[in-house]
Amino acid sequence: MTTLSEAYREHPLHLRHIIPLDFSSISTLPDSHAWFHDHDRDSDEEQNRDHDHDDDGGIPSIPIIDLADPNAMELMGMACENWGAFQLKNHGVSMSDIEEVEKEAKRFFDLPTDQKLKALRSPGGATGYGRARISPFFPKFMWHEGFTIMGSPSSDAMKIWPNDYQTFCDKIEIFQKQMKALAEKLTRMIFNLLEIPEQEKKWVGSTNSNNGAIQLNFYPVCPEPNRAMGLAPHTDTSLFTILHQNQTNGLQIFKEGKGWVHVNPNPNSLIVHTGDFLHIISNARFKCALHRVVVKRTKKRYSLAYFHNPPLDYVISPLVVNSNDARFRRVSVKEYFGIKAKNFGEALSLISTS
Repeated sequence: MTTLSEAYREHPLHLRHIIPLDFSSISTLPDSHAWFHDHDRDSDEEQNRDHDHDDDGGIPSIPIIDLADPNAMELMGMACENWGAFQLKNHGVSMSDIEEVEKEAKRFFDLPTDQKLKALRSPGGATGYGRARISPFFPKFMWHEGFTIMGSPSSDAMKIWPNDYQTFCDKIEIFQKQMKALAEKLTRMIFNLLEIPEQEKKWVGSTNSNNGAIQLNFYPVCPEPNRAMGLAPHTDTSLFTILHQNQTNGLQIFKEGKGWVHVNPNPNSLIVHTGDFLHIISNARFKCALHRVVVKRTKKRYSLAYFHNPPLDYVISPLVVNSNDARFRRVSVKEYFGIKAKNFGEALSLISTS
């Protein structure tokens, strides 16, 4: 079976889009990372208050859903339709295991740059240390470092800690197993809600499918956060993404009529937001969550993301009664990865039937 790593290998990047800035040596914002002029953005403090208000005067926020709620499946459907995102309680993933992975992420990102570069992602690689993979599609660089893991992290971890890599691997693999189990549970629930035929969901839970990826994210403190961007606006090439963010906010979801809405940390909850594939399968019934990350002047931010995908050879097809109603053409997961790797923000429009 073709792996996600092989799909990325066909679309190599230039090293300048892989090697991050050495943020530890920076005291002023370089032009390469300056997205805005001083008057273009609110101050760092105001970024936490830049929401529009709902009609009742409250600040809009994505729904919080209890997975133990008998109506959880229907509530997830409503959240995907209205927001493309929700926070999930009672998700079954050990918060202590999540905290252990966050500690390992901090241990890695706190290393000197030359040490981190030992695990630099190769131009055609999918795993390792580097800039966000979306970097080539934007005129400026992002205030961010990432570490991507697909399958076992041992190969990259051995480059960083040749004599002490097993602790990192063990904690990542425990987290990976739990996130995969949760992703499969959510997939079954969402597919049941959409009434996906049984033959179209045989891949869910298959031991042969290697279709998940972990991303450790780090957003250093920034001297001019009002002019920088942690992660530029984009949608994920995934079925959906499950995210843990530490208690420093920064993630924002775009909602029509509301603008950019902060997703404030909710203790013991995970964030779930839809990706391109669920948008296509639902025939645009579910939003495709456009999201970004803003940075802080005095606080570092860490997050752990799990990207859940169907197998590379799986054909994504809009669920419609009449084929004439399909808003997108059929496309394999691998083909869509290729389309987005070349066209990024235009990928969905390129498979649109309208």
